[in-house]
Amino acid sequence: MHITEIREEIDLLASNREFAERNRSFFRNHGVTVFNIMGAIGSGKTMLIEKTVEVLIGEYRIGVILGDVICDADRKRLERYEDVKIEAINTGKECHLDAKMIFRRISKFSDVDLLLIENVGNLVCPVDFDLGEAYRVVMVSVTEGDDVVEKHPDIVRIADVLIINKVSLSHAVDASPDKILSDAENVNKRAVKIKMDLKDGTGFDKWLEFIRRSVE
Repeated sequence: MHITEIREEIDLLASNREFAERNRSFFRNHGVTVFNIMGAIGSGKTMLIEKTVEVLIGEYRIGVILGDVICDADRKRLERYEDVKIEAINTGKECHLDAKMIFRRISKFSDVDLLLIENVGNLVCPVDFDLGEAYRVVMVSVTEGDDVVEKHPDIVRIADVLIINKVSLSHAVDASPDKILSDAENVNKRAVKIKMDLKDGTGFDKWLEFIRRSVE
């Protein structure tokens, strides 16, 4: 039984890689730059997408895929942007998106420049599942404690961008953004690291600069 379970896991990841490459080929052929945004529940992923759309909607054709156990509430937050293409994926008991879920919906996004994917709120499950994205964004919050990177190094290790959000609350929750930053640097030196607070705009310009440099 134990051996069977291992083989099933290997087959699952192999299948995901196949679909991820199909997705990547589609996005490349259609000039779509894709960001896979990962983070725990409450880290600020949906607000990041909202504010990004609000600023960039006049510059790019934008699509959004929202993934969650139930994501109707998040979809309603973005529906006011009429020119944005939105798909919601309710994953049920699944704690991450996978490449096949994205593959089933990508035809809708053939004419966008920028696709923002909000992964399910989790710092563990999404690590092994490439979606075919160009960039992986990991968002943590000081409210999760300044040991959040120590506890979840694997997801930080795969990040192209690490966002440390809610820094204005650091004193209130007795957490050090500098410690989070230092821990992240030890795990992943190549990632772009941004201290951010979406409420007062801290660090948001740096995020927008990264997107503008990255969009094809």
